[in-house]
Amino acid sequence: MTTKKIWISSCIFSLALLLFVLVGTPLVAQDTSGAANQERFLQLFQYVYNFIQKNYVDEVDPEVLYEGAIKGMLESIGDPYTSYIDSDSMTSLSLRDTTTGSFGGVGLSITKPIESTPEKPAWVEVASPIEDTPGWRAGIQPGDFIISIDGQSTAEISMEDVLSRLRGPVGTPVTVQMRRGKALDYSVTLTRALIEVPTVKYQMMDNGIGYLRIIEFTPLTAERVQDALKHFSDSGYSSLLIDLRNNPGGLITSVVDVADAFISSGTIVSTRSRISWENREFRARQGTTLFTGDKPVVVLINKGSASAAEILAGALKDYRLAYLVGETTFGKGSVQQVVELQNQDAMKITMARYYTPSDANIDKTGIIPDLAVSFPEMTVEEEKALSELLQTSKLSDFVSGKDTLPDKDIEAFVALLARDYQVEKRVLKRLVLQEFYRTHLSPLYDLEYDVQLRSAVDVLLSGTVPHLLKSTRTVREMQELEASKEADSVQ
Repeated sequence: MTTKKIWISSCIFSLALLLFVLVGTPLVAQDTSGAANQERFLQLFQYVYNFIQKNYVDEVDPEVLYEGAIKGMLESIGDPYTSYIDSDSMTSLSLRDTTTGSFGGVGLSITKPIESTPEKPAWVEVASPIEDTPGWRAGIQPGDFIISIDGQSTAEISMEDVLSRLRGPVGTPVTVQMRRGKALDYSVTLTRALIEVPTVKYQMMDNGIGYLRIIEFTPLTAERVQDALKHFSDSGYSSLLIDLRNNPGGLITSVVDVADAFISSGTIVSTRSRISWENREFRARQGTTLFTGDKPVVVLINKGSASAAEILAGALKDYRLAYLVGETTFGKGSVQQVVELQNQDAMKITMARYYTPSDANIDKTGIIPDLAVSFPEMTVEEEKALSELLQTSKLSDFVSGKDTLPDKDIEAFVALLARDYQVEKRVLKRLVLQEFYRTHLSPLYDLEYDVQLRSAVDVLLSGTVPHLLKSTRTVREMQELEASKEADSVQ
């Protein structure tokens, strides 16, 4: 809809709420039974609609009234995953792009609160950057906030407007102002690229570990995982490391097929709803297991692991098939459906919640790792120092025109930077490499900088995973333990 229509819709919906307060209260007080209440609310809505059509100072398009009312109903639920989808909107375009598999954008999976307050502005939060995209190459991390896009504050615009500003023709620039932590602000200009829905990357590590990164769950993911497991088997791997960090999820059918390769029998995930046909149980099928279970498995998770990624991590944890390392996951344990409307628009609505094999729903809580490993937090002083560095062109000037970047050159440059910016050299080196890899092919992993990956590798090389798995708790048991700790702290 146009800006004028949106403004009119907002005014009309506000008027509807006012009339509800003035007229609706005595109506509701007469009968509080469920069916009668619904009928009275429908009558009230029809009254407001008719009143506006006959009395509003200007003639109003009925479509504007109904769209405004529907949007208001869906937004009033307070669920960020439930929304109205205009057929011409960027949200609708996003859904079509996901189906076709590619689009022009910056490669960030994002969320945005519905309400904005001075104390907590509704900035856009990065849930996870998509592998090998402009946002990922720029070093944007889960939990970073997009404060503004091309100078427009994100606290003041809708998610649809955010998408329309971030997406666009391939090769065009967009500048985003980012905030990390309390004091680290930085601006970065991203060149939009063709964003293809990613799947899987894998590689044998020098220590005999098969490294499998699942980037997102698409119709091709299960097949690519099978290819990876075959490659590892042919290479004589000794253990398996599954990296689900920054995986925003994807298709539930895809993650079930992947889990099926590891789980021989039993429930993989179940969904529950008020509607009987949404109550489903996805179980492991006979004869589809590819992983024999004779190799230790570690799964890496972080706060960017969401939805389908949490389903896989939760299932492997509940069956004690894998040891989880990293951070508590994002916590998206709900299932949405897109329902088409008669006017070519649609609504996306949460229909069910999913549960792990141990009967745990992780919505808004996430999955807690068996071994918590986080990247060292920077002090406010370090954040300010980095913010100052990122306002300069020192990093881009250093890597400009270089086809290779020898480690000795990096070390020398980092030593110079450390004199002016009091930040850990490990972090400075990572920034240099990120700048270099914005225009070069990046390696699959970085054991020197990546403390979570290094910890996972250490666990696998220790040979203790089978012993550790015997004492791990299921997702449900971990939730109950955390609840008990919180109750004790209150007392």
